[in-house]
Amino acid sequence: MRKRGAVYSSSRRLPVAATPVAPGPTAPAAPTPTAPAAKPAGAKPPVKQARRRRWTLPAVAAALLIGCAAWLLVPSAPPPEFVAEEPPQKEMTAADAYEKIRGSVVMVRGSPYDGTEEVETKGSDSTGTGVVIVDTGIILTNLHVVDGAKRIRVVFADGMEAVADLVGARPEHDLAVLKAQTVPDDLEPATMRSTVGLRPGEPVVAVGFPFGIGPSASAGVISGLGREYRSAEGKRILTNLIQFDAAVNPGNSGGPLVTNEGEVIGIVTGLLNPTEQRVFVGIGFAVPIENAAAAAGLPPF
Repeated sequence: MRKRGAVYSSSRRLPVAATPVAPGPTAPAAPTPTAPAAKPAGAKPPVKQARRRRWTLPAVAAALLIGCAAWLLVPSAPPPEFVAEEPPQKEMTAADAYEKIRGSVVMVRGSPYDGTEEVETKGSDSTGTGVVIVDTGIILTNLHVVDGAKRIRVVFADGMEAVADLVGARPEHDLAVLKAQTVPDDLEPATMRSTVGLRPGEPVVAVGFPFGIGPSASAGVISGLGREYRSAEGKRILTNLIQFDAAVNPGNSGGPLVTNEGEVIGIVTGLLNPTEQRVFVGIGFAVPIENAAAAAGLPPF
């Protein structure tokens, strides 16, 4: 049998022993390295095979159970909350204010006659405006509209006319409280709003009977707060007034000053004019509704 030489890797070589020769005068031949033996034909290097993991039915079932339990234990996110979008609110205007307050505004006539005289002098009545604040017929107006009158009449929004009695007065605020003897079935009292938080520049509407014409509406803004005003007759000085620039004239006295929402914030009481014409030049005054409501015995805001 033929012997095979050892097989080395390329990183290590060892010399093969020299073949002995007969002694002689010549130098020994250099040793010849033995060449690596060739690999036998058909030989394959060893291959490592990975071990296959075999899953048994119980192992698969256990893995599924663990996965389901983990999924159940994870808190689920709440569904998104549905919030309905609110439609944009309509911006209120002077027209809206007029429509809301119209049914509460009355014309007020004060006559120096008590109704027993045979003839009343035409044009002798004083004309002003009032606003209903209680549906039983309680009306706010200016004291100077009915001061000295022997007979007071009011005309409601539906045209009904009734006699009214003076049941309260506050001269320091030029306010009078009337009580109509008869009222319409569908009488609409006004909504009152506190003046707390009002600012110059906010829109307001004055509704009344200027020169007996109306009801008429005029729009403007609050010009100032906490003003003082001496009445045209010079009888008294009114304080803590609302100044505004919505046009008012004789006949507007006692009428409501309202916001664009139609809520009463004051009672129109006078206008400032350095001439004797008694026409509007841009400065009007109103008594805050807190003072007016107190005159009627209503609780404060």
